[in-house]
Amino acid sequence: MRSALLAAVALAGGASILAGQRPPPVQVITLGTGNPFPDPGRQGPATVVTIGGRVFLFDAGSGVERQLRAAGLPISGPAALFLTHLHSDHTLGLADLILTSWVMRRLAPFPIYGPPGTAAMVDHLTAAYAEDIRIRTDGLEHEVAGAWRVTVHEIGPGVAFDSGGVRVTAIPVRHGNWPVAFGYRIDAPGRVIVISGDTRPSDSLEVAARGVDVLVHEAYPSSRVAPEDRPGGKDWPAYLRSFHTSDEELGALAARARPRLLVVTHVEWMGASDSDLVAGIRRGGFTGRVAIAKDLDRF
Repeated sequence: MRSALLAAVALAGGASILAGQRPPPVQVITLGTGNPFPDPGRQGPATVVTIGGRVFLFDAGSGVERQLRAAGLPISGPAALFLTHLHSDHTLGLADLILTSWVMRRLAPFPIYGPPGTAAMVDHLTAAYAEDIRIRTDGLEHEVAGAWRVTVHEIGPGVAFDSGGVRVTAIPVRHGNWPVAFGYRIDAPGRVIVISGDTRPSDSLEVAARGVDVLVHEAYPSSRVAPEDRPGGKDWPAYLRSFHTSDEELGALAARARPRLLVVTHVEWMGASDSDLVAGIRRGGFTGRVAIAKDLDRF
C-alpha cells in the first residue's frame, strides 16, 4: 500500500486544461476551494503553484494531503508552504501535512512561511502528537527519527522566498480583526500569479495584481447578503464587509488590475450559483476571463 502511494507522482488531468493540451510549466491547482462549511464536495482552502518539479503550497485546509494525492502531486512534502493567516479553515490540514508527509517518507524539513503565531501553532500541533511520533519512531513502523520536523519562518510584508528563479512576496491584506494576514505574489519564469488569501478589498493586493497572468481571489455574492436567523446572524452582513470581498467589489478591483485570468475560490455561497458570481463580477466592471474554481481545477 505505502509503495503504491509513494509511487503516485504523475500529474493528473484537470478540468481547466483542454484534453491533449500541454500543461504550462507554471501551473495553478486549486486543491481545496471550500470555506468553514463542511461541504463534502469542497475541501479546505489550499492552492498549489507547480513550477517545474517544485510544489509551492498556499494554505493547508482540511484534506490537503488527500488532495495532493488526488492531483498526482508528491505526498512527501511540498517545496514550501505559505500560510495566508491562521484561521482554522486555512490550517486544519497543517498537522496532516507535517505528519503524513513524514509517514510517506519525507526525510528533510520543508519550510513554512506565515504570520506571527505560526511557530506557536506548529509547536503545539507537534506536541499534541508527541505520543504518535514516539510510537511511529520507536515501534515497528521504524519511521525516520526527527524527520517529522519542519522549519518555520514568521514573516512580515515583503519578499518571503527567493530561490531558483522563484520569488514569493507577502502582501499585507485586511481580513477583519486579524492583526496580520497576507496575500502572496509568485513571480516565476514566464508567469506571475497573485493569491489573495482572505481579505476585504485591498489596495496593496490590487497594486500587486496589476497585469498578472492569474489572480486567485475569494468572493461572496453581494445579491445574497442578509442577516441570518441564528445566534450572531444579525451581524453577518457586517462580518462579510469587514472580512471578505463581494463579487461586485472583486469585479471593480479586477477591472483596475486587469489580470489575464481571474480565478474565484473560497466562496461564501449563501445559495448562489456560478453564474450569479460571474454576473456580480461583471456588474463591478471586469470584462476579462473569469473561472469559478472547483477542487482540483488547473489553470
